[in-house]
Amino acid sequence: MEENGYGELLALLEQGKLAELKQALNEKNPPNIAEFFEEVPQEKRLLVFRLLTKDNGADTFSYMDSDMQEDIINAITDAEMRHIMDELSMDDVVDFLGEMPANLVTRVLRNTDEATRKIINQFLNYPDDSAGSLMTIEFVQFHHDITVGKAMEQLRKTGVDKETIYNCYVVDSRRKLIGMISLRTLLLSKDETIVGDIMEEDVIYVHTLDDQEDTAALFKKYGLIALPVVDNERRLVGIITVDDIVDVIEQENTEDIEKMSALLPSEEEYLKTSVLTLAKNRIVWLLVLMVSGTLSSAIITGFESVLASSVALAAFFPILMGTGGNAGSQASTLIIRGMAVGEIAPRDVLKVVWKELRVGIIAGTALGVANFIRILIINDVSYMINFTVSFSMAITVVLAKGVGCTLPILAKKMHLDPAIMAGPLITTVVDCLALLIFFNVAKVLVL
Repeated sequence: MEENGYGELLALLEQGKLAELKQALNEKNPPNIAEFFEEVPQEKRLLVFRLLTKDNGADTFSYMDSDMQEDIINAITDAEMRHIMDELSMDDVVDFLGEMPANLVTRVLRNTDEATRKIINQFLNYPDDSAGSLMTIEFVQFHHDITVGKAMEQLRKTGVDKETIYNCYVVDSRRKLIGMISLRTLLLSKDETIVGDIMEEDVIYVHTLDDQEDTAALFKKYGLIALPVVDNERRLVGIITVDDIVDVIEQENTEDIEKMSALLPSEEEYLKTSVLTLAKNRIVWLLVLMVSGTLSSAIITGFESVLASSVALAAFFPILMGTGGNAGSQASTLIIRGMAVGEIAPRDVLKVVWKELRVGIIAGTALGVANFIRILIINDVSYMINFTVSFSMAITVVLAKGVGCTLPILAKKMHLDPAIMAGPLITTVVDCLALLIFFNVAKVLVL
């Protein structure tokens, strides 16, 4: 707390030096003020919030988490709430309302004008993971037939309320997106030049119902700071800015990590998620993996005669299955990551399998030799059992690499999230393969 510089602010609050606190607080950036509110006792948050200037209050509100936003809105007057809503950009308003209970949303909508209420309702109707849910309507647009001088005059009048003015969009008489012009181009062009003559016609855009993950990929691919959003008739309806895409990337990465760890995705922060919800999110996949684990038991039961003839084989189950699972997880993680960033596509499956099989042969041979030497030094077993275990390990690693790289691509082909084909699921599949290989090799070499 002291490292963040909030200790001094909290001391001013405790001592009741509100005038000094107000001055110090309003000198900080809104993200830092929002962070400071995490340290403020809940019963004093409204008092501190009212020390902020109106502009600082609205900006800080947009950086607060949903629980704190709800507390603030429930405590302030309608007039204060209207000012905050007026100052927030439309995408921040929609994000805020999307997290709020119905009664609070109703109160906010009741205190907005009819035009704004109509726009908010339209935004709230877009699917949560769509481009439409991310966009803002606060952008700069020009008609293609106006001059640069007129465009600059319009920009000076309206630009202060826009999300960004660095990219301006050009439309025709039907509001159809036909081009884009940068602020730099406007500044360096003569006033009498027609905007349509100097605009860039090759504009990257998305539709309102496009997936947010695909939208984020466009930002990365083209290095964008803003992206126009159009409807089915290519009419310009909004833009998405890079700050919203950063949130999407974080959300999608979190979701992939949860799926790769056999968890149902959760939108809540860990500390704010109930124990019951955490358990529910984990139990489903644990049950699936437990049931699928019965295949391993069935395989062992089917080879009881092999196991009975050499009980020593059972001692090597854990290392064999563990090594295979780790090898498969390595391959699946790399492939999932490659598909997520656009480096690998389903059409590359043969290239990927061929590469991973060669990696598997090298890694499997090295691990098999190392394991043979390890057993020779540590375990008192016959050379044939040692060779059986080490040879099985080498083959298992090769197959695990093949399975680990293939299943995520197969999931993508089936329009499933490749992240589900990772970690525990890959390990379960490879465990069964490892046992089948081990027992069949033992059946030939040991019996």
